[in-house]
Amino acid sequence: MKKLLLAAIALPLLATAAFAQAPIRIGVLNDLSSVYADYQGIGSVIAAQMAADDVGPVAGHKVEILSADHQNKPDVGLAISRKWFDTDGVAVVMDVPNSAIALAVSDLARDKNRMFIGSGAAIDLLTGAKCTPNTIHWTYDTWEAGHALANAVVAGGGKKWYYLTADYAFGDVLQARMSEEVVADGGTNVGAARHPLGASDFSSQLVSAQNSGADVLGLANAGGDSVNAIKQAKEFGLTPKMKIAGPLININHIDALGLAETQGVMGATPYYWDLNDGTRAFAKRFAERHPRHMYPNDMQAGMYSAVLHFLKAAKQLNGEVLDGAKMVAAMKAIPTDDPIFGKGSIRADGRKIHPVYLIETKTEADSKSHWDMFKIMATIPADKAFRPMSEGKCPLVSSAKP
Repeated sequence: MKKLLLAAIALPLLATAAFAQAPIRIGVLNDLSSVYADYQGIGSVIAAQMAADDVGPVAGHKVEILSADHQNKPDVGLAISRKWFDTDGVAVVMDVPNSAIALAVSDLARDKNRMFIGSGAAIDLLTGAKCTPNTIHWTYDTWEAGHALANAVVAGGGKKWYYLTADYAFGDVLQARMSEEVVADGGTNVGAARHPLGASDFSSQLVSAQNSGADVLGLANAGGDSVNAIKQAKEFGLTPKMKIAGPLININHIDALGLAETQGVMGATPYYWDLNDGTRAFAKRFAERHPRHMYPNDMQAGMYSAVLHFLKAAKQLNGEVLDGAKMVAAMKAIPTDDPIFGKGSIRADGRKIHPVYLIETKTEADSKSHWDMFKIMATIPADKAFRPMSEGKCPLVSSAKP
């Protein structure tokens, strides 16, 4: 009887211990308070939590979502990531808009053998010369966005380009990607003006653009910088004369300005909420959780997709997620499939591939609801949307493949 009693006590204790194993911790690192706060911010945290809730515990490990504000400062972002890896048992740092911070966190994840998954990160070096066995680049990048949009705009007659460029690595690379496609397609780059991150006054840059003779204003910036640039370009009277091409334009920009202020603005995106039943259902769930009931953009939707796939790989490894290179290899080996991007894959260089859509703002007359903002102009297939591995110079790629 005593043995039976001890056994009866031991069984629930063992079950409790199984679910009291160290949690799988995911750190969402982004801008929660300034220029990118609406574009990643709390929305990315909500999307990650939705995925964790949908999956539930993995092999007895509870999934926890941590979040922090990197303040667009590399030293702050690195300090948070280092503490997460060294002290808090975080397996993966995710999102990380701001290319300088993303590159630094990618290196740190390699050195610590943890993981970095960039959804808000843009710079294509993450799957190029700076690729590592511990990094996956998920939603979009500067090569895909710059090339896709420039190609479409030049084909539509926008031949002479002038750029407004954020004054850090992301802006430089995004301008370069648009510029090289413009030239390849027979257009001309006539000039550029740089601006600091979080700029509020674009008057001098827009005067230069106005005097350049360009017919396209290329936005090599993002977030609140793009909003301010578009608003002031209209105030300066540029928009009747120049097409605005913003590779990273999404619903947050249009929400901030309205359709009347953004007529004809073009962008490129891997996700739009109104593509199909899966994207619409996710957007509705997301909006119900968002404190301002906003719909998700591509980077926030990408966080949901990335966390789902991360946890799928975690299940295969029985919840053992702290060997970052092993986790990345597992994620690459499994085909991706989710309501956001559908079926896809992760290449050897760490690039997640999926279709990309060229978008243009709707007229107010064509819009049926507040979030009904874009018409789809074209679809670029997954195998054509991103830079060929043979051109990326990623040291992980042993042989040149398309």
